[in-house]
Amino acid sequence: MSSVPIRILGLDPGLRRTGWGIISVEGSRLTHVAHGIISPDDKAPFAERLLTLFEGVTDLIATWQPDEAAIEETFVNNNPSSTLKLGHARAAAMIPPARAGLPVAEYAALVVKKSVVGTGSADKAQVGFMISRLLPTAGPTTSDAADALAVAIAHAHARKARALTQRSAA
Repeated sequence: MSSVPIRILGLDPGLRRTGWGIISVEGSRLTHVAHGIISPDDKAPFAERLLTLFEGVTDLIATWQPDEAAIEETFVNNNPSSTLKLGHARAAAMIPPARAGLPVAEYAALVVKKSVVGTGSADKAQVGFMISRLLPTAGPTTSDAADALAVAIAHAHARKARALTQRSAA
């Protein structure tokens, strides 16, 4: 029985740069499709920056037709205002796939790093290195795009684990 390939959109939300990456998953094979960043104008009003993120993700969905989406969870830092703004950016990135009827999974950064590198304490350079090994056709990536591809890979691994668990329970 052959599996049908699915496309996963991974998102690493940020107000300055939102990384995105799309992979195709067929069985256990992961293939790079595309990646990049959405960069709102730093000088634009806050609402316009959020709109840029929303429209950017909407355009990605129209262009690449993913089947599922995954996004990194917001981490809480020492500055409540920054955390709140990041939460807004995350919402602006989450709404387009939800609006398109795609399932949207959420993953903690620790889970994403562990899924790709093998340890939750990995740094950005280690994540980037593993992305270049796991998806060699991705070529050079920014850290934001590499993180987004890592989110997509974490989702692919979680999907496979869920499928295996469901099969063994049946």
